[in-house]
Amino acid sequence: MSQKIQARMPRIKKLNSMEITLLSIIVGYSVIVSLVNPNFLTLGTFADLTRNGTGMAILAAGVYMIMISGGIDVSFPAVAITSGYSAVLLSLAFHIDSLLAILLMAAVIGAILGVFNALLVYWLSLPTFIVTLGTSSVFYGLMATVLGTKPVTISEMPKSLLDFGAWNVVSFTSKGQSSGIAGFFLIAVLIYIALWFIMNHTTLGHSIYALGNSEESARRAGLSPLKIKLFIYPLMGVLSALMAIISFGNLKFVDPTSIMGTDMTVIAAVVIGGTRITGGSGTLLGTFLGVTLVQLLNNTLVLLGIQSSWNNLFIGAVMVCAVVAIYYGEKRRNRRSMSFLG
Repeated sequence: MSQKIQARMPRIKKLNSMEITLLSIIVGYSVIVSLVNPNFLTLGTFADLTRNGTGMAILAAGVYMIMISGGIDVSFPAVAITSGYSAVLLSLAFHIDSLLAILLMAAVIGAILGVFNALLVYWLSLPTFIVTLGTSSVFYGLMATVLGTKPVTISEMPKSLLDFGAWNVVSFTSKGQSSGIAGFFLIAVLIYIALWFIMNHTTLGHSIYALGNSEESARRAGLSPLKIKLFIYPLMGVLSALMAIISFGNLKFVDPTSIMGTDMTVIAAVVIGGTRITGGSGTLLGTFLGVTLVQLLNNTLVLLGIQSSWNNLFIGAVMVCAVVAIYYGEKRRNRRSMSFLG
């Protein structure tokens, strides 16, 4: 009986080498920062890291799925700002002060833009980087032309959006200051759990991996590249829209230029997490660890007495090391398989 029960229990996958390396770097770096500046190891710091890193984590989850499929999307900042800003303006124009309505409007717009990306990528058969680079300018230019780029101040924002930004799952006081774990961090955790299940325990997830390894082989196996792309790109649009609403609520300010230019940082986090640029290989846990490391570098270099202008240098160096490690490991595995076959 006990053997049958053990057989039914799902096996927990061991961490791969990249995940172990990232986890070791994160722990080691955190120890160094805490030794240099004891103020780092506080609940308030943890709350700030989770609050400021949630948006990047959500975007990285979507970018991870697209990169697994063999694509690189650089239009998601434009999708995020277009869908989020449009939803806020619509809510103000029609006097709709409902967070659910704002989220739904943003998600629908984001999904529509994602469908547009998917269809163009499929019909044109061009590299996704080129296509989404073009659609990024189209989306943002259309928004700026039709809606303008006037910021929405805290006094003009819907109250429900401000309440969303102030929502804490857990509240506490750290060194005399009120703080807490933001509610949208819980949303990010639920998104990661859902996407992990999809990628590891559904036919759709396996199809995304297959598409990234070889689109032609996936097509010969009976899979539909169009249907797969019509799932991942609209999903990226929805996640981008959600990130925009979270950003507006967190900052208590709607700036239609704030998210533009974040694409390379998010892609860097996913690559640092071990996702292969050419597709077909990577893990969601690695992506989360990559985001964690980038967020640590962005928020703690000041605690080490290093100017924030060094952030890009450190992130770029870590990204290069990650790419080298991924491809060096892949080359070693290929050599082993060739020697085994020989």
